[in-house]
Amino acid sequence: MLDLVIRGARVVDGRGAPSFRGDVGLRGGRIAAIRADDAKGAGAGHSTARLESARETLDADGLVLAPGFVDPHTHYDAQLCWDPSASPSNLHGVTSIVGGNCGFSIAPLGSEADADYVRRMLAVVEGMPLEALERGLDWQWRSFADFLARLEGRTAVNAGFLVGHCALRRTVMGERGIAEPASADEIARMGALLRRSLAEGGLGLSSSRSFTHRDGEGRPVPSRAASEEELLALCDVTGQVEGTTLEFITDGCLQGFSDAEIDLMARMSLRAGRPLNWNVFTIDAQEKTRFANQLRASQVAAERGGRVVALTMPTQVGLTMSFLTYCALHQIPGWGKVMALPVAERMAALRRPEVRQALLDGTRSPDAGVFASLGQFGRYRIGETFSEANRGLTGRMLRDVAAERGQSELDAILDIVLADELRTVLWPQAAGADVEGWSLRATAWGSEHTLLGGSDAGAHLDRMCGAPYTTDFLADCLRGRKLWPLERAVEALSDAPARLFGLKQRGRIAADHWADLVLFDPATIGSGEIHARSDLPGGTARLFAESTGMHRVFVNGQTIVVDGAATEALPGRVLRSGRDTETVAIPGAGRSR
Repeated sequence: MLDLVIRGARVVDGRGAPSFRGDVGLRGGRIAAIRADDAKGAGAGHSTARLESARETLDADGLVLAPGFVDPHTHYDAQLCWDPSASPSNLHGVTSIVGGNCGFSIAPLGSEADADYVRRMLAVVEGMPLEALERGLDWQWRSFADFLARLEGRTAVNAGFLVGHCALRRTVMGERGIAEPASADEIARMGALLRRSLAEGGLGLSSSRSFTHRDGEGRPVPSRAASEEELLALCDVTGQVEGTTLEFITDGCLQGFSDAEIDLMARMSLRAGRPLNWNVFTIDAQEKTRFANQLRASQVAAERGGRVVALTMPTQVGLTMSFLTYCALHQIPGWGKVMALPVAERMAALRRPEVRQALLDGTRSPDAGVFASLGQFGRYRIGETFSEANRGLTGRMLRDVAAERGQSELDAILDIVLADELRTVLWPQAAGADVEGWSLRATAWGSEHTLLGGSDAGAHLDRMCGAPYTTDFLADCLRGRKLWPLERAVEALSDAPARLFGLKQRGRIAADHWADLVLFDPATIGSGEIHARSDLPGGTARLFAESTGMHRVFVNGQTIVVDGAATEALPGRVLRSGRDTETVAIPGAGRSR
């Protein structure tokens, strides 16, 4: 007898094949049977025989049944310890996540001092409130095995974790690991610790060389001090363990790759004999040179027998900021020094004409790079305001306010935030939102060198909420721009990431596969408004969005979401290398160059 039959759904199986009307039966956490009601399903090889009886039947007429979504780039490592549901990703149909990205895993740890360093680093580099990190976890594990044991049987979603280079360096080298080169002995010890962590279930190695990644004291994170020799030695180790992968962040991920970066990524993939993914490929039709440059990294790797995959988001993720707390403008030349001033001094500086001119010059500097778009102040939408002078501005575009006042856009935005004592909430609108930009995105999504993902879910909690990209993308495909058919969109969200990470029997609706499934209404699937929610440990806040049109989410056959609300079920598995993953081979495995 089946545990459950989902009857009369429009089945999208994750392979990109045409959808069909049919029934799907579950038993023991897996998909036990599939029945097609129409010729399309029968033509795909599915039986038309009626399924055996079941303990429960769910009427899915008018709904879409698809594989659960796999989010390849999250930072839920810490959050899962206090929020086993992995919210809000669970509400948006994500059934499997990969954490430990960007070199920032929270295991292994060598000591309490290491734990304190990692906490403070994450608070800065990944925007996680320090109070939540201190109150929500006890930080008493040391090995990767200890950390994974904390989560086994205690999560709603399936969760796998990469081993972060920063944790390896900190554990082996201590404080020296922040800025000093590693000795041959220390590289060997890092390799041994990585090998052990992978054998204990780590999904692979993650590392960062990005200039944007700084620790709790504002110093470069430890992985940025690693030599190529060290990095490649760790890639060698990664390739010695079944079912592993690589994830890497470097300066060129934002601004365009140098030839040296392109060469390094290809060598990393070849040394490990594994795919390497990087985050995040931001697509703008006004930046076609960067677009071609960043895809070239994948092309060069492929020519040499390696594989480099760019993660790119299929939606535009809103970024919130204020001049009081987090302001991304500090990345622009001349802005960092001003934004680092104490609040009273910062406000005084922002009133001075010569400072305003210097800030404007910074936004026009070639050195602003990819952050120059943040200086297009007319594209900012004004969020919450706090002063009488700003009454009525919420929801308006800054370009319109500046025009009404007869001011430059810079003067307008600074006058607004100063009236609120810098507390104004601002929403910069992402670049590339024109027709040409979306057309270029759709072209890129179809490349073998790209993968949809890059939500950063679990990180930058007061600045952005990337978790809804799955439901936002489906809504856009079904009722918006319709750049991709539903079947292809589902494949990109489920089977494609599952295949990149070698997840066994996940990502498709197929017999004997794990029953990770989503059931949604195509007429209403989407995301609600992003809003603040003060539900982190210590009462600290994060940005959050509910889903719309999501009827059920199943993980390993159990329901974790009903009608957009989480249940208390915790059927998720810790995804361990080898046990739950298989090696994804590259053509040139074993080559060194």
